[in-house]
Amino acid sequence: MKNALLLTFVLLGAVEFTLSWTNVRYLKRHGAKVPPAFEGTLDPETLEKVAAYTIENNRLALAESLFGTILIILFLFCGLIGHYDRWVTSLADSFILQGITFFVPLFLLQSLLAIPFSLYRVFSLENRYGFNTMTPVLWITDFIKSTLLSLLLICLVVAATFGLVVVSPNGWWLWVWGFLTLLSLVILYLSPYVIEPLFFRFEPIRSNELEKEINTLMRRAGLEVSRVLQVDASRRSTHSNAYFTGIGKVKRIVLFDTLLERLETPEILAVLAHEAGHWKAHHLLKRLLTTEALMLVSCLAGFYLLQQGVLPSLFGMATASFPAQLFLLGFLFSIIAAVLSPIGNWLSRRQERQADRYAAGLSETPEALASSLVKMCRDNLSNLHPHPLYAAVYYSHPPLIERVQTLLSLHQTKTRRHPAKIARPSA
Repeated sequence: MKNALLLTFVLLGAVEFTLSWTNVRYLKRHGAKVPPAFEGTLDPETLEKVAAYTIENNRLALAESLFGTILIILFLFCGLIGHYDRWVTSLADSFILQGITFFVPLFLLQSLLAIPFSLYRVFSLENRYGFNTMTPVLWITDFIKSTLLSLLLICLVVAATFGLVVVSPNGWWLWVWGFLTLLSLVILYLSPYVIEPLFFRFEPIRSNELEKEINTLMRRAGLEVSRVLQVDASRRSTHSNAYFTGIGKVKRIVLFDTLLERLETPEILAVLAHEAGHWKAHHLLKRLLTTEALMLVSCLAGFYLLQQGVLPSLFGMATASFPAQLFLLGFLFSIIAAVLSPIGNWLSRRQERQADRYAAGLSETPEALASSLVKMCRDNLSNLHPHPLYAAVYYSHPPLIERVQTLLSLHQTKTRRHPAKIARPSA
């Protein structure tokens, strides 16, 4: 069984490499073509830059993935996990402390090994293409903050999980699921007020006129917006974005300062109308419920496998501590997640199409959302020509050309129906 698991893991890596290689070859063949909807905004020189940026990103991602794959093979399939497990067990007698001692060093090692890739991505790759605005001091500060926050969260989750196992040895799977669900909701609620301000500076949007138009749009959507904020994302990157935060009826809208600089008011409103579409269609709630349902199944399946005591033998081990078995369980679940991820991405693309159509109706300017996508494609050097199979497996959003063409078709349909009310679209 150990060899079968190893072969499956290697095959998944081979599939990832093959699809990435196929995507790059497809981009080299088609990347110089300027789609009709992008003429006037993109030129062949920009598309060459898009292709180069995409290829370099793919190479870096594959190198990082290959490095991680080798480490996992060495740790799980070459006997290192057994030595590590025995060392951890010798350090602490406490069941809860053993769990913390097992997972914390692994997290720290993973964080340290990821540093070279992060530094290269930020200060070499992103720098060359004009995206990085982060200073080394800011990078170090962010790294320390995120590492400490992650350590705190890991210790909390491990201590609570192992404590629940001690208190309820036959029903801990349900209690652990309940705790993780509650914790995720608490983090979702507190993150805009406690976590995000540790990294970004938020302030009320400076344009009173834009704020009024946003509030008017959200009222038309039936959403209550408590605050409209802008964030200093330009301190770290020139990439742009906008998002909603909040639970329940009260929402906060956050706009990147880079987005405010590049898009016109109708385009900003159209982008926010897209986000409102996710809320109105309950996409965020559906994703949360799906995640929690999968978590419940995972907790129950994990409890069953641990009770059967089959996990160590699957990896060729005679025995393994409870923390080590949880690690093995996590590896098995990661393989299942990788196999199922294309289904999740297909569902996500379906929801994005629904949100686009809702935005076209709410803002009454589908051409504005189309032009905003074109501009963000240009500014972010997004790949316009992904291989269809690669997009089907990895893309959580429909390819940009498809989205823009659909929105322009909606605009043309509306123009034919109400010619007197429609102004000429601008890119």
